[in-house]
Amino acid sequence: MKRNKVLTIILAAIVLVACNNQPEQITPDTPVDEQKVKPLVQEVLTQEQRDALSPDDVLNSFKEGNERFISNDLTARDHSEQVRKSASGQFPKAVVLSCLDSRVPVEDVFDRGIGDIFVGRVAGNFVNEDLLGSMEFGCKVAGAKLILVLGHEHCGAVKAAIDDVKLGNITAMLSKIRPAVEKVQYEGERNSKNEEFVHKVCESNVVHTIEQIRSNSLILKELEDNGQIKIVGGIYDMDTGVVTFM
Repeated sequence: MKRNKVLTIILAAIVLVACNNQPEQITPDTPVDEQKVKPLVQEVLTQEQRDALSPDDVLNSFKEGNERFISNDLTARDHSEQVRKSASGQFPKAVVLSCLDSRVPVEDVFDRGIGDIFVGRVAGNFVNEDLLGSMEFGCKVAGAKLILVLGHEHCGAVKAAIDDVKLGNITAMLSKIRPAVEKVQYEGERNSKNEEFVHKVCESNVVHTIEQIRSNSLILKELEDNGQIKIVGGIYDMDTGVVTFM
């Protein structure tokens, strides 16, 4: 009798523990912040998949990615898994020339993952021999379909070029941006405190950089003339995250 009572108590305890260990159920009514979002292991692009894309396909994917960025709807990626999947090779779809500025997180701005894009960065997003060679590798050798020159609002390098700052190696660096300053026709105050003028120079600098790419790289110009790549510009708005394509 006593033994049966003990067995009953043990059985009840087991049932109670089992009930308490049941996994939490997520229903359609569960608030989003309580749901456990499982990162996606987005497939890294294969060469066949990348080659099937047109330059316009890649540009449109950038525009769609930026819309997700500004609406806080970035893809949840398993970056550790993507690192392993891309270790044996890469087939990026685009080359982005961006400013050095830490407030411009290029991959996030376009909702891109590991292995999706080549990113070159230099203060003021100008182009030189090294960056041209990198772009030629990215497009001619590796097969990228798009070159995007990405400027941004409130650019410190652009402001320094406007004010003709002289400081160490920065002086030589800013000389690459000065032509974009001089090209802007503007009747107001031409200094870095005038945000309207700074914006116009930012745009002029992107246009000037694209002109330099075309004039100083026969390889890239030929690829563009043959429709194999597109060379475009954009301005990133620091306040909203929106990229305005030019």
